[in-house]
Amino acid sequence: MPSAAFSHDRAPKVGVLLVNLGTPDEPTPSAVRRYLAQFLSDPRVVEIPAAIWKPILHGVILRVRPAASARKYRAIWTTDGSPLAVHSARQRSLLLGYLGQRLRKAGLPADLCPVEIGMRYGNPSIASAIDRLFAADCERLLVLPLYPQYSASTTATTLDEVARHLRGVRRVPGLRFVEAFHDDSGYVRAVAQSINDYWMKNGRPDRLLFSFHGLPRRTLERGDPYFCMCHKTARLVAAELGLDGKQWQATFQSRFGRAEWLQPYTADTLVALAREKVGRVDVACPGFVSDCLETLEEIGIEGKASFLGAGGREFHVIPCVNEHPVWIAALADLAWRHLQGWLAPPPDPAAREATQLRARALGAEK
Repeated sequence: MPSAAFSHDRAPKVGVLLVNLGTPDEPTPSAVRRYLAQFLSDPRVVEIPAAIWKPILHGVILRVRPAASARKYRAIWTTDGSPLAVHSARQRSLLLGYLGQRLRKAGLPADLCPVEIGMRYGNPSIASAIDRLFAADCERLLVLPLYPQYSASTTATTLDEVARHLRGVRRVPGLRFVEAFHDDSGYVRAVAQSINDYWMKNGRPDRLLFSFHGLPRRTLERGDPYFCMCHKTARLVAAELGLDGKQWQATFQSRFGRAEWLQPYTADTLVALAREKVGRVDVACPGFVSDCLETLEEIGIEGKASFLGAGGREFHVIPCVNEHPVWIAALADLAWRHLQGWLAPPPDPAAREATQLRARALGAEK
């Protein structure tokens, strides 16, 4: 895990590290097993003592769940690969271009801020992304987790992994970390615009659900702000869309195990709405910036089946912001604000040569 070879005449840069959850490399049981083993071994994800959890994980879950999860991944896999990986790579490329334009307008080199994507679990790893930024001569690092709402099981574990990798680095870079952007005006506008764009083409629903990834209720009781941030995002997006309180609802999906999780549950709400004869329900997922297994399969396939099976008439899942131009512009704004104070013209060739000559006069080799 070494940093790039040091030279006194280098032109230092500022790296931007985008981080998302991750995905298996392939929709196969073996690839899913590797991914789940890493994911479910994280103590921030499963807050059960290791002595109790590991026998369950390795003795039961990793023997049974990979095959079932692989079938779900196959249902949403594309010719380009995992949707999450595809969207993340595109977001990285688009952000790089947006930042390059801003840098040029500011009179700075367009390549001053390299951008890399790292996955907390799976590939490309956070460690490999950091090493690529080091190889590009980055001496400062902005870590931008692509989780709008903070949670210990997503945002905090990202910082854990960054810190773990940097323990093996000789020169630790200057570090900044974006905690959350759940109420960022740019993100709120992007979500609202993506929903409105969908409605312009497909009409409006009788009810809009904002479905967020669920967590055990004890996380809220222990001080995790996730639940409150989710509700704030939903309120702000609903207000941006001009909806009243009867037209939308915030719910939580992906419950696992027997413990109580954050409520109301998305699956139960969909069945209840169908039985109440609500004709059309649309679901948006503003806790995700990229479509993935939870949006495409859990909501788009399972959620749809639950709603229609209970008597609902029409069901739509609205795509995440993905590469929506309003979202990429908001992401660039978010990164740009957190980069302020770090952006400065690199030393010109003459200054770099003078620095190197002074260093050699003092005995340096480079």
